[in-house]
Amino acid sequence: MSSTPEDGEVEQHAVGDVEHIADLPDETLPIEYIEDNTADTGIDPEQDVDTIPELDAYVEEEATGPGELHEELHDAGTLLRLPQITSTSPRPASVDDSASIPDDTPSVQDSRLSSPQSDAQLAPPPISRKSSAASRRPFELRFQSRLSSSYLNSPRAVSPAFLGPHSRHSSLASFGPASESATEEGQTPWEVIRWTRLRKLTGQAFSEVGRRNFGSPTTLAVTDQIVVGTSKGLILVFDHQQNSKAVIGAGTKAAEAGPVTALAISADHTAIAAGHATGQIFTWEISRPSRPFLHIPVINAAQAEARKFDGHIQGSAVLHIGFLGYRRTALVSADDKGMAFSHLATRGTGALGRTVRTTRILGRYPELIVRKSSKPVKKSSVLAFSSLPLGNAEQNTDGLGLVAMLTPYLLVIVSTTPIAQTQHKAARPKEVAVHSAMTAALAWFPAIKLKGSDAEVSKNKLAYAWSNMLIVLDIQEMPRDSDAPDDKPVELQFLPRSRYQAEEAVVAIQWLSRSVMALLTITQQLLIIEDMTMKVTDSFDLLPKNLYHADLFSTQLQSIIENLDEEDLSMHGVVADGYYMSFRAYKGRLYLLGFNDVWWGSLTNWADRLLAMMETGDFIGAIRLATNYFSGSGEKVTIGLPEDDALRSSLVRDKLLEMMSASLRYAFGKNEQAGKPIIDRQQLTDLAVACVSACLKMDEQDFMFDEVFDWYDENDVGSIFVDVLEPHILDRQITTLPPSAVKTLINHFVKTHPPSQLEEVICLLDATAMDVDQVTTLCKQYGLYDAYIYVWNTALFDYTSPLLELLRMTSDKQDVNGNTAVSMSNHHATQKIFPYLSFVLTGRVYPLGEFMNDDRATTAKTQIYEMLFYGKGNHGDSFSVLRSILQYDAANFMAAMNEAFEDPFLNSGQDEDLEGNPPNGAPVSRGPLLNRQIIVRILLDVMSTGFDFDDRLYLDMFIARSLPKYPQYMLLTDSILEQVLLRLCRYEDEDVYDDAQLSVEYLMSVFRPVNVSKFVPMLRQAKFYRILKTVYRQEKDWIELLRIYLIDVEHQQQVFDLILECLRSATFLDDDQQQTFSNEVKAHATELANIDVARTARTVDIVMPVNHIFFLDALSENAKARFNYLQVLLEDGDSHKRSTNVSTPMLEQYVRLMCQYKPSHVVEYINTIKEGELHLEEVLPALETSGNIDAAVVLLARQGQVRDAMDRLIKHMSAIEAALSGVLESASESPDEVATNEAIEDLLESVDKYTKVGIWLCESQMQAMRQGRTGSKSPRRSSVRQSLSFEENLWLDFIVAVVSIAQKVDPATIPANDHKGSTDVDELSTILRTIIQRVFTSLLNSTATARGEAQSDSLAFLRILRAFLTRAAELSPSLSHLRHVLASIFSAYSYEESLLSLSNVMLDRDLFVQVDEVTKLRRVGWRPRGQTCGICKRRVWGPGTGQQVWDAWQRKEKERAQRRKQMQHGVAEEDEVESTSRGKGKAAPEVASDTDEGEEVDKTTGTEQNLGPIVVFSCRHLFHKKCLEQGEDVDGDRDDGEVHSVNERGRDDDGLRKLVCPSCV
Repeated sequence: MSSTPEDGEVEQHAVGDVEHIADLPDETLPIEYIEDNTADTGIDPEQDVDTIPELDAYVEEEATGPGELHEELHDAGTLLRLPQITSTSPRPASVDDSASIPDDTPSVQDSRLSSPQSDAQLAPPPISRKSSAASRRPFELRFQSRLSSSYLNSPRAVSPAFLGPHSRHSSLASFGPASESATEEGQTPWEVIRWTRLRKLTGQAFSEVGRRNFGSPTTLAVTDQIVVGTSKGLILVFDHQQNSKAVIGAGTKAAEAGPVTALAISADHTAIAAGHATGQIFTWEISRPSRPFLHIPVINAAQAEARKFDGHIQGSAVLHIGFLGYRRTALVSADDKGMAFSHLATRGTGALGRTVRTTRILGRYPELIVRKSSKPVKKSSVLAFSSLPLGNAEQNTDGLGLVAMLTPYLLVIVSTTPIAQTQHKAARPKEVAVHSAMTAALAWFPAIKLKGSDAEVSKNKLAYAWSNMLIVLDIQEMPRDSDAPDDKPVELQFLPRSRYQAEEAVVAIQWLSRSVMALLTITQQLLIIEDMTMKVTDSFDLLPKNLYHADLFSTQLQSIIENLDEEDLSMHGVVADGYYMSFRAYKGRLYLLGFNDVWWGSLTNWADRLLAMMETGDFIGAIRLATNYFSGSGEKVTIGLPEDDALRSSLVRDKLLEMMSASLRYAFGKNEQAGKPIIDRQQLTDLAVACVSACLKMDEQDFMFDEVFDWYDENDVGSIFVDVLEPHILDRQITTLPPSAVKTLINHFVKTHPPSQLEEVICLLDATAMDVDQVTTLCKQYGLYDAYIYVWNTALFDYTSPLLELLRMTSDKQDVNGNTAVSMSNHHATQKIFPYLSFVLTGRVYPLGEFMNDDRATTAKTQIYEMLFYGKGNHGDSFSVLRSILQYDAANFMAAMNEAFEDPFLNSGQDEDLEGNPPNGAPVSRGPLLNRQIIVRILLDVMSTGFDFDDRLYLDMFIARSLPKYPQYMLLTDSILEQVLLRLCRYEDEDVYDDAQLSVEYLMSVFRPVNVSKFVPMLRQAKFYRILKTVYRQEKDWIELLRIYLIDVEHQQQVFDLILECLRSATFLDDDQQQTFSNEVKAHATELANIDVARTARTVDIVMPVNHIFFLDALSENAKARFNYLQVLLEDGDSHKRSTNVSTPMLEQYVRLMCQYKPSHVVEYINTIKEGELHLEEVLPALETSGNIDAAVVLLARQGQVRDAMDRLIKHMSAIEAALSGVLESASESPDEVATNEAIEDLLESVDKYTKVGIWLCESQMQAMRQGRTGSKSPRRSSVRQSLSFEENLWLDFIVAVVSIAQKVDPATIPANDHKGSTDVDELSTILRTIIQRVFTSLLNSTATARGEAQSDSLAFLRILRAFLTRAAELSPSLSHLRHVLASIFSAYSYEESLLSLSNVMLDRDLFVQVDEVTKLRRVGWRPRGQTCGICKRRVWGPGTGQQVWDAWQRKEKERAQRRKQMQHGVAEEDEVESTSRGKGKAAPEVASDTDEGEEVDKTTGTEQNLGPIVVFSCRHLFHKKCLEQGEDVDGDRDDGEVHSVNERGRDDDGLRKLVCPSCV
């Protein structure tokens, strides 16, 4: 084997990697490629290669044409040579094979895929029996590793075909372990970027000797040379074969200028500019490394203010540098102090003969003397910097020298030629993450001429990032005005186009192509982003590469970070290191400078990925991925696929077909060699799915069946393939199958699918491409008659043969137990006759339902009509086919003809003959003249004999329903129609009742017999009530119509609408007719009530209100119906609206019935009745009988019979007392404790209920008594010993009754043996004591003396209590039994006292809160608006008011101190009473000084000081109080001619004068 080249060298390349070829020296390139390249870039091929600028660095990313890629994939025989694919032994590598570090492994680029060595190397090795262990594995394992359907179970890394959404934290390599051929980095063959370590360069630059001689690498620049700057100020130049070309700076001043911190290479690749840490800049010619081409000195920091020229300050590190345009003497640079300069050198001989003119374009020089008055300068630095490079298309911006700079605050774009001028500024975006790391990066992509377009040129664009926010800026030239001078600079427009917010801060950006960017984040994640979509297509972790980075900005920006304001969200928490010097891109490659080595990586194109997946055996994944590439659903730009669909599909098509062929040969051919007859069905299914999907995407159905299906069919697994085809057939993606595939599909689906599903699949295929004999035979064999009919109709355009075949099956009869019947196997098929006729005769395809075209529909209808109705029969019967169908199922045939009659095909010839043109939508008939009249006549003749009555009935229904639809086409005699009508009325089967009645309705809508009365008995016998209603309504026979409504059970509710219609005032009936109709209604009163008593009551109340008594008498035997009837009249609906036609007897009857059917509602209803509407003697017995004593009490009280009401209530409570005593006494003997407890609970509820009634009665009487005494002016003096009044006797009797019940339940009065059961007598006693407490509480409230009530008797309670105790003493000498009663009475007092106390506490608390708030507001006070009185304009307070105010304040303070002292000794009681006499009344609306009203401030100073207190209003106006009292009306004179004071407003309740602000009133 020949030795392998060194890793990192690019002498061997993938066939399709044109960018790799472009990196070779020109002498190694084929002549054809040089010619093509120069043609694309517009460079003269005769020009000297050394002077040609490498403008093709920005050539369009579609580097390879379709022919080249196809040739590449076709020539890479590894795809189809399976033995080579299965070989897994690694390629030997040793130190001898490469001049690199021994511990490194071979690069992927030197694999057989990317770096073919020779034709001999591409040939497959001979198959040897002594193969490796991997090749001796069982075939199933080897096959499964290549056709696995689940990547989760695969031992290899996941291919891109199965990747989910992008994850920034993992690259493709992280989805699984590395394959056996992967490098030490664990990258998979289809990794987005293939990395190669430049071992030879690393060995020279990073070795111990190299570091000692040249210094450690600090920066990197790449064009056609790889240039490395070192820490000793030297520059190392290598070519792309890693050969050292020059060492620049040794023995010169550059070696003393400090480390190289910035590098740039000129556009012609002949000069290098270097910036050093001391601020020095040197320019070198690569061909003359011994001395600098140009030297730009620094300025002494001490002489910065007295400088004669601009330049970097000594000690400022030059962080960025770049050339402008073609010129090697035009530079731009920026340092770490935030300053940037443009350097333009004149022409001359050598460095000494040139002068440099430097112009400051950004930043300020540092101030040596800081002035206190001056504003401190905010620290800044140039975080990112780049000049616009040249593209391969000439632009007006080429001469402007555009430079983009990013500071911590701004993006600045400056044009340096002809003068420095700012073109664009942009502030930091608001979307920048809060307090994130301070980072910035930018990269230009120049305008280039696009391939494949007519002289189209792209725009210049700038990608820049602040922290995690990436923005793409388009730069376009504004059109020049026609009258603008030629030397006028071009105007530029900067348009932000796209944004992307990363998860981390971005530290470096590079363009890999016009549409692909590479972003490096602060955690060294590499993101590959498409420009137009801003979609992250992949990511890669570069931490293992150990990228070189340096702290370049923290010293300068330290003050910003240390003074970080946490509330200022725009500031950053930390300054990130600089990475830009170690992250470069050139011609689609990324170059990385690490601390210990140099790497380069290239994006893999689509062909590389496919071939890599095929090499690892992932055929299915490769096919799926290639399908995505073909359809454009996956990545395109990143992997080198063109955006144009036609170009992309032509690139991928052939390769996809070859991949499928190879996969099929491997899957089935290798299986035969291994001798394994069975292959995993799931794997074969996945392969079939991938192949079918690919063929459908490419529209290659011929390949799908000729190649793919043949492989499956020949290996007896065609069933797998047809299962895969099924969803595509159902989606109409596949409509044609070859005969072999159809046969396989039918044979397989018959066994595994329902017949209906198989028929659906067959009917969705194109029958014209099938073998009709084969398919119809199979369909008949398996009973697939829907498919049979479809194939026969579609392929042969024969519509009668399928019908005859189905009809033949109806005559196949078998003898079953002596009975002849159609076999069940054929019955289902023969039933298809009728939907088939319906579909065909309405122009639809059976069984799909799609409409045929006009010609085909006409042909199909003509064939069917001719066979059925034009004598095409046999055996001497012209209509034998029609007769057979009618005898088989006349009902379904008539239903099919009903649909056929709706089609405009019938009578189309007749319409054309009459009008000259066919009707709208009707096709021209090509057969005999067909019309509905002929068809009906034939049906009548055929069915006249040989058919039973039921079959004839279906024909009658068909005629009756068709005649109203097509009266102009069907002309039948009256006799025929009468016979039809008679037969319809004589139906025998109840199942056809609705159809027969509906048919008669249709018929009678267009046909009316001469003698209708002859048919009425038959209609009544047939129960055709709808028809009878129509007949009687037309005859205006309202009596019979009413009777029909009453016997029509299904529509009886409509009778009420008829009654309203006939008896309303505006009806069409005269008085006699209305009376007759009314009598008929009354005759059916009971029937109407049985239908709906509520509607009966409402209807009678509307049209017959005088007949309520009659209808109630008619319901005399149905009390419940009478109650419902009256309820509608008296309480109809939720509104309980009462009818105006109700009499008192009806009301009394309703109350009596309510006591029976709704007793709980009696009291509520009684309260709604007015006094005098009821006779007590009529309802009281019913109320008492039903137990509604409360209602009786209410009625008696409203009638003024209060004593009688109380007597009845006490009597009833006595009954309850006796019942309760009896239950309690028998509780111990009762076998049912639950029933006993329920009875006790019911009795206690009654006690509680009637106690409330008694309280209401007594309170109502007390209230009436007080109202009666309102007019008395001299109430009598009350006494405890005086006799009780009527009201007090009511209270006394009621209290005695309630206490009597409590005494009966007292444990002391019940024998011990009577309450040993579960009944809790103590609990009962507690309940009854609570009731007594409520009674006495009500009594106390009713008799208590209210404040301000002069007529109240405060001793009434005591008199009642004294009388109660007296009566109790008479009944029982000992009052021990009343102990609990008295305790209840006292509890009532205590309860009232606790309530009052709680209320007082709550009120006091609220009052304190309000007073506290008022006190606080009072202390705040009001600040006057001015210092002078609003009326007299004299100064009131403040400077200039004089001594009198101060003296008055001191005197008042003394008085306050004296008063406070007197109050402490108890002397100032009168003053306190006076000060508090006002109580809580309304305070005067004045805020005055402490001087009393009328007091003079200082009597010795004249009248000017006798103005009294100061008044400040809430509006903040200020006045003297005397001015307010004596001032004139500001509104002028009154009508009476007198001048009045504004404050003549009277006085308030406390006698204080009311003051108002005259300025606001």
